[in-house]
Amino acid sequence: VLSSPAFNVMPGDIIHLDGMEIPPIERTRLFLFHKPAGVVTTNRDPEGRKTVFDVLPAELPRLMTIGRLDINTEGLLLLTNDGGLARVLELPATGWLRRYRVRVHGKVEESALAGLREGIAVDGVFYGAIEATLDREQGTNAWLTLGLREGKNREVRNILGSLGLDVTRLIRISYGPFQLDDLPEGHVLEIKGRVLRDQLGERLVEESGANFDADITKPFSNRPVRREAVREEEPERPKFTRDGERRPIGEGGLIKNRKRREGSRDAALGKLSTSPGRSFVPEKSFGERGPKSRGGPERDGFGDRGPRPGGFGGKPGGGKKSEREQRPIEPPGQRKANVWMAPGARPIGKGRA
Repeated sequence: VLSSPAFNVMPGDIIHLDGMEIPPIERTRLFLFHKPAGVVTTNRDPEGRKTVFDVLPAELPRLMTIGRLDINTEGLLLLTNDGGLARVLELPATGWLRRYRVRVHGKVEESALAGLREGIAVDGVFYGAIEATLDREQGTNAWLTLGLREGKNREVRNILGSLGLDVTRLIRISYGPFQLDDLPEGHVLEIKGRVLRDQLGERLVEESGANFDADITKPFSNRPVRREAVREEEPERPKFTRDGERRPIGEGGLIKNRKRREGSRDAALGKLSTSPGRSFVPEKSFGERGPKSRGGPERDGFGDRGPRPGGFGGKPGGGKKSEREQRPIEPPGQRKANVWMAPGARPIGKGRA
């Protein structure tokens, strides 16, 4: 147990704090991450938005970001497990160029882009030299490539906004010697230790205190990997039968007995009467035709009451068909033909024929 902080720790020493072993120093590592739009570059967002660490593969070691990208900015984001390396690579004094592909809306003046090489002041903030080139124009939209070395907050959007251009898409394609290339969105790729050491150079390795001699405690694949989507299993929803009972299909839930269906039909037919105290009881089964009644009073739906005045039997022309006035039957004669008559002509009667 140590009582003084003045103690030199050697690489082979094992340290315990409050009964827990502190993991040994791990080799300095660097990862390339294709950040998608819509995630925040932070460890924990107070507003509850999704962060870059929410979309990283679970098998990665503990990492931190080198710099940051806005929530709507996509592209290359560097991750490392070495705090000293992250601090050195974020400094503008390192001199690493950061290149962006930008889609803007508005009229692009190449003379205004050329003036950015001298730097520009926007709202009291001075931005250093910026390399800007026009790649192509598509109607009122255009694609630009910008290179800068400072990386201030919303630097690209503020600078282009001062030129009357609205940034509609922003993609970081490189950070120093490291390129986004064909790394798919949401994927992570680790840079091999030898390549990382060569790209940093002796000066940055010394300034950052990077350690390339320690072991790797948590290996990671050197091919692009993304986080696997975890699907939450939904509980099986109960299936309702037609009679309202919860029953699995195949156990009599949806297929009912035909006899039970006929009994339900008879009960429903008994409720069709509109008169209180009356119910309809079928005397024969469905589809069976009984003998036609001959003679006797006919029921026409009015019960014992007779037809109302002015009804079918009271109005002129009503009553039975046999009581109606019969039309005179003309004797058979010559066959009549359809004759066309001019407007205003009169037909010739029988006496004038």
